[in-house]
Amino acid sequence: MREAVIVSYARTGLAKSMRGGFNVTHGSVLAGHAIRHAIERAKADPGEVEDVILGCGYPEGATGHNIGRLAAAQAGCPPSTGGMTLNRYCSSGLQAIAQAAYQITQGLSEVLVAGGVESISLVQNGKRDDGSPALNLHHFVEPELYARAPALWMTMIETAEIVAERYGVSRDAQDAYALQSQQRTAAAQDAGRFDDEIVPLSTTWARHDKATGETAMVEHVIDHDECNRPDTTFEGLQGLKPVFANGQTVKEGKFITAGNASQFADGAAAVVVMEAKAAAKRGLKPLGRFAGFAVAGVEPDEMGIGPVKAVPRLLERQGLKVSDIDLWELNEAFASQCLYCRDTLGIDNDIYNVNGGSISIGHPYGMTGARCTGHLLMEMGRRKAKRGVVTMCVGGGMGAAGLFETV
Repeated sequence: MREAVIVSYARTGLAKSMRGGFNVTHGSVLAGHAIRHAIERAKADPGEVEDVILGCGYPEGATGHNIGRLAAAQAGCPPSTGGMTLNRYCSSGLQAIAQAAYQITQGLSEVLVAGGVESISLVQNGKRDDGSPALNLHHFVEPELYARAPALWMTMIETAEIVAERYGVSRDAQDAYALQSQQRTAAAQDAGRFDDEIVPLSTTWARHDKATGETAMVEHVIDHDECNRPDTTFEGLQGLKPVFANGQTVKEGKFITAGNASQFADGAAAVVVMEAKAAAKRGLKPLGRFAGFAVAGVEPDEMGIGPVKAVPRLLERQGLKVSDIDLWELNEAFASQCLYCRDTLGIDNDIYNVNGGSISIGHPYGMTGARCTGHLLMEMGRRKAKRGVVTMCVGGGMGAAGLFETV
């Protein structure tokens, strides 16, 4: 029986979108950097990689190209290496890994790269990377479908507000969770628990000076995650006003703020997936084995609860219970849905997003599933854990969950 194992992992640091160090860096550069180093860490030759499967939340917005193919070329893979881009919004990176594992286990491939990338800076800043106006994808609707199911076009922050209100997740609880995320990430950075993942990337940064209004192009190195705020306090979080929908309209009585929601960020992550016997012949010690994957749909207006449907489906198919899982990574799209999913599934907070998540680290949509997978596997190794789950909500009303085991 063929098994798919992950033999290496590499990623960029995460930079704040629009104003951070990757704000003018093309997505193919981010992804190519991660892919190249993942291949090197696997002690593989780029020519051995049959295909690069890359998740991206908004591939059409920035490049107008197949970002998977561009990234493969950027990484130094020869023309014989294919490239594919896939989209399941915030679960795109995890979906890419699941697709690679499927191809391996079905005998369709032997050595693959999978991962995710997002340049929010080049998609949501009002212009594409070629200088033309960016697409405002929320404005493009199919009238008949929109009349029947308008929530399919609902913004994520609206769905987070609905989850908080519908399921009674208080503002205090959300802010307390956000503080925990910031504190855990700060502690993890101090302890060096992200260092083995991140490969520094030198790039050009369009640095904006608020005082003068001038923008200067400067050389910059991203060698760590730049989004977290270690000095965050509960009082500071409580002082933030709720921001609804488009970031412009402030409404009282709402819950979601810039402090208890995930941060826009740019970055890329990649893993190398091989068949287990092939990895053993190479003398490689896998980070872990891909053991299962499931998706599930929920109402689009409460898309944040997707994991409460996807996780039980995943575990039932594997004959497991929540208590059988040693470590959890549930993407922190918003504190409201993180809390609801954690408590509804009955997950122990001590093994849940142990080093923080997207609230503190940042959330490049298509990249996060791959980052969560790589980080979970490395943390499982540190803890001698047997099983871990990566799960997340997905825009449009879905959840996805992947099971990984150490070998």
